[in-house]
Amino acid sequence: MTMAGQTINDRLLAARHSLAGQGLAKSVCKATTEECIGPKKKHLDYLVHCTNEPNVSIPHLANLLIERSQNANWVVVYKSLITTHHLMAYGNERFMQYLASSNSTFNLSSFLDKGTVQDGGMGVPGGRMGYDMSPFIRRYAKYLNEKSLSYRAMAFDFCKVKRGKEEGSLRSMNAEKLLKTLPVLQAQLDALLEFDCQSNDLSNGVINMSFMLLFRDLIRLFACYNDGIINLLEKYFDMNKKHARDALDLYKKFLVRMDRVGEFLKVAENVGIDKGDIPDLTKAPSSLLDALEQHLATLEGRKVSAANTPTQSSSNQRNVKSAVSALSSTSSAFGTAAASSKFDTTNGIDEQLKAQVLAEEEAAMNQYKSKVSSPTSSGATGASAALTNPFLSSPPAAQAGQPIVDLFGAASAQPAAAAAATKASDDLLQLGNPFADMFDGGAAAVGATGAALNANNLWMHNNGNDGDGTAKYDGAGSSPFDWGATDDDGGAAQ
Repeated sequence: MTMAGQTINDRLLAARHSLAGQGLAKSVCKATTEECIGPKKKHLDYLVHCTNEPNVSIPHLANLLIERSQNANWVVVYKSLITTHHLMAYGNERFMQYLASSNSTFNLSSFLDKGTVQDGGMGVPGGRMGYDMSPFIRRYAKYLNEKSLSYRAMAFDFCKVKRGKEEGSLRSMNAEKLLKTLPVLQAQLDALLEFDCQSNDLSNGVINMSFMLLFRDLIRLFACYNDGIINLLEKYFDMNKKHARDALDLYKKFLVRMDRVGEFLKVAENVGIDKGDIPDLTKAPSSLLDALEQHLATLEGRKVSAANTPTQSSSNQRNVKSAVSALSSTSSAFGTAAASSKFDTTNGIDEQLKAQVLAEEEAAMNQYKSKVSSPTSSGATGASAALTNPFLSSPPAAQAGQPIVDLFGAASAQPAAAAAATKASDDLLQLGNPFADMFDGGAAAVGATGAALNANNLWMHNNGNDGDGTAKYDGAGSSPFDWGATDDDGGAAQ
C-alpha cells in the first residue's frame, strides 16, 4: 500500500526517526524510499550539505547508507548506491576519504531481490523488475567499491583531477609513476564498463539516474586515461626494456577499452542524450602499434624485419606524432564534455536551461507589470479592473455618465409598467433587501418597487384614506374592511 508515492514502511520509518530526533537518518530514509524513482534532489542536496558541516559525523552518514543497502527491496538498495555515488561526486572529500579508509564496503556480490521472484512479480510494486535489476545492482556496487579502492591507492579521485596538456596531472606525470597509476585507472574503468546495460534495460527512473552518474564518470575517467596514454607514448622510446614492455601492454589494453567506451557512448546516444553532448573518439593509426612492438623487440635483442636504422627511427617518430595528434583530439573532446555542466547535477539543473527559464519568467513578469501598471487602460481588462477597484481616485470613463448609487437617499419614481410586474404577495411586510434591489435593478427601480407594493398593500392605506383624511371608496358602498361583501363567484354573500 502506498501513500502519495511512498509506502507505509517509508512513512513509518521516517516518523520513527523524527520522534527520535535523528534528522540525518530521516534524510537518508527519505532519499532511499521504496518509491520507484530516483532519489529526490532536495534530499540529495541536504545530504551534500551535511558532508560540508563540521558537526556532522561522516562515518555515521556512510554507515546509514551502507545499512540501507542491506535492505531486501531492490529499490531501496539501488537508491542507497545512487545516493552514495552522488555524495562521492559532489560531497565533501571527507566522505570519499572515509569510504576509502574504512573496511565498510557494499557486499552485494550475491544480491537478488527474492521477494519479487517468490511472488512471481504479482502484487509487488515493480513486478519482476527487481529480478531484472539485481544484476545491475551487483555491478554498480562493484564499481563503487573499485572507485573507493582507487582513491585509497592514489589518494585522489580520477574524476576530479586536472586534465589537459598544460595542467593535466597524468599528462605531466613521470614515467615510473605513470606506469603505476594507469593500471589503477584501468581497473576502475573496467568496473564501470562492466555495468554493460543496453538502451532497453533503462526502463525506470532508478537505473536511469545511475546510468547518468556512470556516464558522467566515464567522460572524466577516459579523459584522464587518454592524457596518460599520450604521456606514455611521448616517453615510450626513452624507456628501458622493462618499462617499455609494461607500456606496450598498457597501450594494447587501451585500444580494447577504447572500443568498449565507444559502445557505451552508443547506448547513451540511443537513450536520448544529444549527440552533440557525446564526445568523439579518434583512434590512433594502426601503424603505431607495429612501431611500438618493433622498438621493444629491438630492446630485447630479438630479430625484426627492419633494422633500427635512422630511417626507421624517424618513421617511429612520425607514427608517434600522428598518434599523439589523434589522441589529443580525443582528449580535447572529452575534456570539453567533462568541463560542461550539462550532466553535472550539483546545481540540480543545466545552466543553459536555467538561463532560458529565468529569461521566460522575466518576460512574463514584465508583461504582467505592463497590464497592472495602469488599471484604467489596457482595453477590456483595464476597464474590468477599473469597474471593480474601489480605491481609484476618480471613476473610470465608463461610469462618468451614470449616477452614483446612494444607499441612504430617497427612492425615485418608476413607471407603472415596472410596478405592475411586482406582486403584492412578494413582500407583504416590506422586509426585502434594499441594497440588493438597488444593485440588481438600479437605484430608481427600488423606489418604484416600493411604490407598487404600497399601492397593493391594504395595510399601508391608513384605513382607506389617501393620507389627507378623506375616505376612498369604490362608489358601490363597499369598504376595504367589508370582508363578506361578495363571494368568489361575484354574487352576494349568503
